[in-house]
Amino acid sequence: MIYEGDLKGAQQRLRELLDGSARAVAFTGAGISTECGIPDFRSPGGLWTQNKPIPFDVFVAHKAARNEAWRRKFAMEEAFAGAQPGRGHRALARLLGHGRLAGVITQNIDGLHQASGVPDDALVELHGNGTYATCLDCGARYELAWVKERFDAAGGIAPDCPACDGPVKTATISFGQAMPEREMARADALTKVSDLFIVIGSSLVVFPAAGFPLKARQKGARLIILNREPTEFDEVADLVVRAEIGDVLAPFAGDG
Repeated sequence: MIYEGDLKGAQQRLRELLDGSARAVAFTGAGISTECGIPDFRSPGGLWTQNKPIPFDVFVAHKAARNEAWRRKFAMEEAFAGAQPGRGHRALARLLGHGRLAGVITQNIDGLHQASGVPDDALVELHGNGTYATCLDCGARYELAWVKERFDAAGGIAPDCPACDGPVKTATISFGQAMPEREMARADALTKVSDLFIVIGSSLVVFPAAGFPLKARQKGARLIILNREPTEFDEVADLVVRAEIGDVLAPFAGDG
């Protein structure tokens, strides 16, 4: 069933499916954060249209690539650092708090799920987190303020780890970088036990993350897709809602 324009009908059907679920899982992508002022990656004006991604092996091998990666990070940070959780984030946090969700799997790196009140033990970050940095060699954690202070003091030169001289990178998964085994295992476990899998704001084209909704459907879970644009998985979903995420989830956030 596809809803386009009938917002109240879509909200009612979503509520019915949630009421009939014992272990619902949410799967979020960039679309849940666009109303917070964070652009997505693929739409016109999205982040990938402005900067070609720096592959992981290039970042590791070349100091100049690390300098450029951090320059981009701090340029974006000025624009997005003040972003606050939107209605979609608040809705999921509220559903979790009421025991209506078993967990949240996200492709996002913006930290807005945590800021909305989603606890770490209920959140799986498949692509890492962009709100802090780590050393790729020894795993030491560094806050962004620490990196920026040294980056600026050195005239735009990325700092290395003081403990081991390894490269310091945001705690995100870059192109060509191995997916985090622990988080993939957690996502797989949640997917396998879910009876309702709710995709929110994902184009479902980035694999292996995009494989989880299909796996849930194959295991017998009902599948809901809330996204402004069509996805390749719409035809196998039980409910498709093409509308603004915040508008659809506002009642579940307590906003009416």
